[in-house]
Amino acid sequence: MTLDEFLRWDDGTAIRYELIGGFPVAIPLSIEAQRMLAVRLATRIDARLSDRRPCNAQFNAGVILPDCTDTFFVADLAATCAPIEAARQAMRDPLLIVEILSPSTERLDHRVKLPAYRQIEAVQEIALVASDHIYAEVHRRGGTQWITEILRGGEAVLSLASIPIEIRLSNLYEDIALVDAESIRAAEQ
Repeated sequence: MTLDEFLRWDDGTAIRYELIGGFPVAIPLSIEAQRMLAVRLATRIDARLSDRRPCNAQFNAGVILPDCTDTFFVADLAATCAPIEAARQAMRDPLLIVEILSPSTERLDHRVKLPAYRQIEAVQEIALVASDHIYAEVHRRGGTQWITEILRGGEAVLSLASIPIEIRLSNLYEDIALVDAESIRAAEQ
């Protein structure tokens, strides 16, 4: 399936899909921790961008790769400063992309999406945030290189230069019941 075919396609169900290498792939349902983390991040990021409109944060942001006609990703959260256009299905010029990791999506997010997102010229930062323990990675563009910052534990601070914003992980994960990876895998099936 081509990107154009995918963007017009409707399978008649409420299932959401990404297009990966020309094949529609169902997006797994999010667990409660993923949804809570996404909301907390989105509200903080969008509030920080409020004085820079049209900059905004969006859930389930469609992401199209440069010069790629067979792939359409749906990022958990992304931010852009591009003006909003009616009926556009993909975010234009994302400066920040956030994926909330789960055991069922972590491999795809690390091995497929992360390298693909790095190809998008406008992207300045990519954050990968775990949903089963207090952990995040920030991949930051530094000229022609990418620098990775690993954050572990509640005292670590998620610093996003593209917004700019700082969020202590203990605040982000506050009152979220964290379970081991095996329990999450079972809940997603």
